[in-house]
Amino acid sequence: MREQFITTAGGLAALALYAGILMSGAAAIRGRDSAAAPDFVLETPDAAATEEPAEAVPADAGAIGNSDTRAALPPEPKTDVAIDKGARVTVRPIEPSLFSLPEKGVAKPLQRVAPRPPLSKPPEKEKPATTVYRQPVALASGLVRSGDTTLQIMRIEPENTEKQCGGSGKSWPCGMIARTAFRNFLRARALVCDTPQETGNTVTTRCNVAGQDVAEWLVANGWAIPLPGTALEAKADAARKAKLGFHGNDPRDLKRAPLVVNDPSVGVVLEEAAPDL
Repeated sequence: MREQFITTAGGLAALALYAGILMSGAAAIRGRDSAAAPDFVLETPDAAATEEPAEAVPADAGAIGNSDTRAALPPEPKTDVAIDKGARVTVRPIEPSLFSLPEKGVAKPLQRVAPRPPLSKPPEKEKPATTVYRQPVALASGLVRSGDTTLQIMRIEPENTEKQCGGSGKSWPCGMIARTAFRNFLRARALVCDTPQETGNTVTTRCNVAGQDVAEWLVANGWAIPLPGTALEAKADAARKAKLGFHGNDPRDLKRAPLVVNDPSVGVVLEEAAPDL
């Protein structure tokens, strides 16, 4: 019995000792925290002690009363700080130059500059393949005028109207007769010509009348000389052999048969030769 009591009393004593150790440790920790971070008291200074001296109101402050200026300014942010009735509010000055017209010479007049060149070349207009010349007039063999344009027929040599043909002391104006023959061929019909590459009042091109090539007609009838190396040389040889145009005789030498007038009442026979053309 006695041994059991001693054992119980020893256990209780050990528990009490352990609890005392824990409590003393907790007290030591609280004391250390209190010493490391003391209580901080925030003191608010008196408003009268921190009042700033009133600043002079600038002369331009009167512009604030203007409704237009006040409307142009952004709204001031609102705060919840209460202002004492006796305290003065500092007015922010407005820069006059921000709301005035610019000085003379700042705004310069606009100047027109040349436009930039196009980034790509404009498409060229294609020329028509043929050009029609109305009411042509033959100036000479192979030379035609239509309006203000003079056309030189291609592949033949131009002939002068003063050209003379023939020999043995007998010549005839073959240049003028060639022009007359050319005019009779044209008969004021329209010339359909290849559009010339060159520009100007005098151009050289290839033409036809009612589907007939003009150069071929002139060479085939002996009224034009083809340029060397052209396909018309064969036609020129044929006209030379046939003695046509420049290679023949004067076409005006044609004579008519004598006109015989047999009138018994008159008793005479009249013979009249045909005049020269």
